[in-house]
Parts: sequence; structure tokens; C-alpha cells
Amino acid sequence: MARMEYDLSQEELAKKVGVTRQTIGLIELGKYNPTLNLCIAICKALNKTLDELFWDEEM
Repeated sequence: MARMEYDLSQEELAKKVGVTRQTIGLIELGKYNPTLNLCIAICKALNKTLDELFWDEEM
């Protein structure tokens, strides 16, 4: 959802953070556990905090 707030495609976000579109897709589906460095890069690209993007309140 955060990516869509900035009207970015998976491909555009992937280019901003230096990964493939497939990696972004897998992260969004919860099928890939990104490194902390990648999490931080995504947060910076989307102007969000780690908690806002990656914290699961149900855990």
C-alpha cells in the first residue's frame, strides 16, 4: 500500500532500491524476508519507518 501511495510500480521501487521487481513482489506477498539494509532502503524510498512497513501487529 505504501508503494501505491507514491504511485510507484514494483519495477520503479525495485530500481530505486537496487533489487529486481520479483524481489519487491515477493516481499509484498510475504514470501521473502528482506535484509535489514533492504528494509531500510525501501523505507527511505517510501518515506516510512521500519515499524510502518514491516511490523506485524499480530505477532
